[in-house]
Amino acid sequence: MKFKITRAKDNKFDTGLRGFFSYKNLGIEEATLGNFGANVIKAVEGKHANGEWHYHKLNFQMVYILKGSVEFEYKGEGTFTLNEGDVVYQPPEIHHREIKHSDDLELIEITSPAQFETISIND
Repeated sequence: MKFKITRAKDNKFDTGLRGFFSYKNLGIEEATLGNFGANVIKAVEGKHANGEWHYHKLNFQMVYILKGSVEFEYKGEGTFTLNEGDVVYQPPEIHHREIKHSDDLELIEITSPAQFETISIND
């Protein structure tokens, strides 16, 4: 692992896992040799979640809401609306889906490892 600073001017939003979000990689993946990843994720105007059940093959996933709101449903846990300042730890392989989000949604997601597989579920 190595010390790293990621400057805002060098760090732009790009496409990623979900087409209704854009992603800004915070450089943690490179600094930790892929052991951890951190992204700012924001809603793409006019695009919304399709509510597909899925899970991620990873060791750690945490989401912190910076702005706006998002509604998630977790198998066996229920449906929750997360607002600015809320945080959720999603245990490895928990089945979940996004139901909806506000147009101004921005969040930080931290994962381990940085790259992981997402499995779609037909429920």
